[in-house]
Amino acid sequence: MSGLVRAAWRLAGATAAGRGRAGRALSQAGTGTGGDGGGAEGGGSGSGSREAVERLVRAHPVVVFMKGSPAQPLCGFSNAVVQILRLHGVEDYRAHDVLQDPDLRQGIKNYSNWPTIPQVYLNGEFVGGCDILLQMHQNGDLVEELKKLGIRSALLDAEKEKDQDKK
Repeated sequence: MSGLVRAAWRLAGATAAGRGRAGRALSQAGTGTGGDGGGAEGGGSGSGSREAVERLVRAHPVVVFMKGSPAQPLCGFSNAVVQILRLHGVEDYRAHDVLQDPDLRQGIKNYSNWPTIPQVYLNGEFVGGCDILLQMHQNGDLVEELKKLGIRSALLDAEKEKDQDKK
């Protein structure tokens, strides 16, 4: 393990110890499920249960399950998702740090039937991971999907400003 990765893990552990397991200081969120019970597979009310994951996914129009927080992503793919959302001016979203909760980490993978993190949900529907969000950003689909949620992409304003500067 590289020194940088080791330092990131130590920092994440120290930060988590200061907050406790259920206290997640994330994005504009302050979300997350308290409690320690439940497995990723079964029913129940634990953080990894299908019902708990469903509540998180549907709690906000834009939800990201990631490693770390938007302020301090602990993985390059999670960082890329945060940067793409930032480019579009999406600041109001819920982020859940799966490194703080192993049950949630496995539960979200089971829920989506998608093996990797980060995972992005728009209006309760699974969009994909970093690669899909990047592709949507590049081909313009993300602007359209955000518009369906009532979110105007900041890229449209930047484009408009660029056009006005040319005149």
